[in-house]
Order: sequence, then structure tokens, then C-alpha cells
Amino acid sequence: MTAPASEPLVNYWVAERPIPGQNESGDQFLVAHYPGGVLVAVVDGLGHGDLASLAAKQAVATLAAQPDDPVQVLMQRCHEALRKTRGAVVTLASFEASSESMTWLAVGNVEAVLRRSSKPRGKSIAILPRGGIVGDRLPPLNPATLAVFPGDLLLLATDGIASNFLREVDRMEQPRQLINHIFAQHAKNTDDALILGVQWTNGSRASTCGAP
Repeated sequence: MTAPASEPLVNYWVAERPIPGQNESGDQFLVAHYPGGVLVAVVDGLGHGDLASLAAKQAVATLAAQPDDPVQVLMQRCHEALRKTRGAVVTLASFEASSESMTWLAVGNVEAVLRRSSKPRGKSIAILPRGGIVGDRLPPLNPATLAVFPGDLLLLATDGIASNFLREVDRMEQPRQLINHIFAQHAKNTDDALILGVQWTNGSRASTCGAP
């Protein structure tokens, strides 16, 4: 169900499908490495089908062009690029190796939660998204920056995954097993669905748990 992959600084897994009966999904993701960092994004085009997919793919292409830009600049750029589409909701996270930090920003209801690799470092942290639609109504953009540690796991899910999945982020240690479980238990049959898990490694294999 999940497709595992890796970049020099992260491992990642994704489970996704379009709404039953459709070939194109309006839920898209991006994991784009750049020198010293990684940009992660999940985009949910409004509605479903071809027009939702078009909007989401336009956002992903826009982000992939310059992934090292600040997240607020990237969100504004997406907003301009999506003006002639039906729009989308977008969550971005940019990991920086030198500062061991992640800066994230959300417009709309793509859920994001950071699961810490070690309990002494604190509990899981969820992003607080701002209401709006990228391409139509953009709210004030106020990104937040957090320290990250090797093994920390970022989960991002569209609203095709029931939000009560957040209760289960500490259920399993292995990321791929966790993502498979969440997708199997919480993916809705009434919408496109996507969940992405990105584990920060900063290039250290020994520090990861549950590598692909």
C-alpha cells in the first residue's frame, strides 16, 4: 500500500488513491531535496476528479521549481499560480540540515503532526492551519519553526483521511506499518485520500527507526 523512498536527508512513505470511480486524484505530494534541505508538501485540490488534479499538480510543479525558497514565499507563489484553477489547500514543511530545524505553514485542512523520536523530547506536535484557499483567499502567512531530531516523523494527511487518525500517531514504531494502518482504517470512500510520512534522518542511517 505504501511506496517507500529516500532522499539524502529523509526517508518517506506515501499511501494514496483517488476517490473510487476516478482515475485522477486531487491529492498530490512533493518531497524535493535541495542543497542542505528538503521541502515537503501535501496539496489537496478542491473537490475531486480532473479539475482538482489539475490544481494540485500545478501547485506541486510550482513548488518543485524553487524548493529552497522560504515557505511563505512558496505559498504566495502557489497562490498566484492557482488563480485560474479551482484552488487547493496546502501544507508545506521545509527541513534545514545546518540548523536541524523544520519550518511549516498550512493554508486549509491538510493535517500535519510531528511525532518525536524520543519521548523526553516532548509530545507530538500538530500544526495549526489557517483557513483559506490557495488561489482564492490567502490568509496572513505565519510560519512556525521547530527543532527536529533524527528519527522524528512528520505525518501529513488530506481530508480524505478521517482526522481521528491523530489519536494513533504513537500506536506503532515502524513508520511504514503506521501509515499502512492509518490508511486502511481511516481513508474515506467519499474522497481522494493521501497520507505521507517523512522521517528526518539528516543523512544518518543509524538514527532512523523503521527505514524502508
